Amino acid sequence: MAAIKKVLYFHENQLVYPVRKQQDRDFQYGYNQIISCLAADIVIFNSKFNQESFLSSIDGFLKLMPDYRPKGLSDKIRSKCKVLYYPLQFDLPAPQHLKMVTLHDSELDDNDQRETQKGALVESAKCCQSVCSELPLHIVWPHRWEHDKDPDTFFSVICDLKAAGFQFVVSVIGQVFNEVPEMFERAQSELREHILNWGYVSDRDDYLRVLKSGDVVVSTAAHEFFGVAMLEAVYCGCYPLCPNRLVYPEIFSKHLYSTPNQLLKRLKRLCQNPQALRKEGKCFIDLKPYLWSTLKEEYVQILLPEDPSFK
Repeated sequence: MAAIKKVLYFHENQLVYPVRKQQDRDFQYGYNQIISCLAADIVIFNSKFNQESFLSSIDGFLKLMPDYRPKGLSDKIRSKCKVLYYPLQFDLPAPQHLKMVTLHDSELDDNDQRETQKGALVESAKCCQSVCSELPLHIVWPHRWEHDKDPDTFFSVICDLKAAGFQFVVSVIGQVFNEVPEMFERAQSELREHILNWGYVSDRDDYLRVLKSGDVVVSTAAHEFFGVAMLEAVYCGCYPLCPNRLVYPEIFSKHLYSTPNQLLKRLKRLCQNPQALRKEGKCFIDLKPYLWSTLKEEYVQILLPEDPSFK
């Protein structure tokens, strides 16, 4: 009988979890991850960013130890590593990947081709004027209500959007925990006339319906190694706007912003013409690399190599 392989699926790097003060960091979580990787035969990371951020952080993290600090652990672990994206699966029709909408973030930037791009947006809007033309832009923020998702930046930008007089509605539907950052209460009061959905949507079908009704999905995360919520929203037809950091450049290469002001500018332009995003069959990135139908065989080869009956 073949020896059983010990496989570790590594979805989040505790070595770099953002904390307000270094003394708030729980050393044990990160240390446990390092030891688990050393004990495993195969270490699977859910993104290239996750793998490299973990391996490059080991030496610095171990400097927090008061005495014995082993060296060369990152090289030992790297030899066992493999990147295998988290698999997404939906009870929805697959998006039409070949009917790409060519509205990219680069087209929303200030540049010499602004007038040409503006004309392209107008033509795109003409194609879908009959679809929800009376509805304002629907912005979705589907993340955990915790500080590492940086809700402060999101609500600051959305409040600036309101102050500038733009029409929009917002759905804030991520998971809620016992300790909710105070920014949420202030934002709920400030944005009350713009709120379409507020609070965790526990029913899966209802959650997907909210995503399908959205136009734009925004991330402001300070800690993200894959981003299931963003990919789910794109699958459901939302246009992604992501910070140019963490895992996002790996997945959303053309839908990035570098500063909160850039995010605000892009939302303003989308508010002016939400119909440009409402086109049946749209898909803003190629989702095939992240679907279970694509990844299944590779997962089976690693986890169930001796079971050809698995379907």
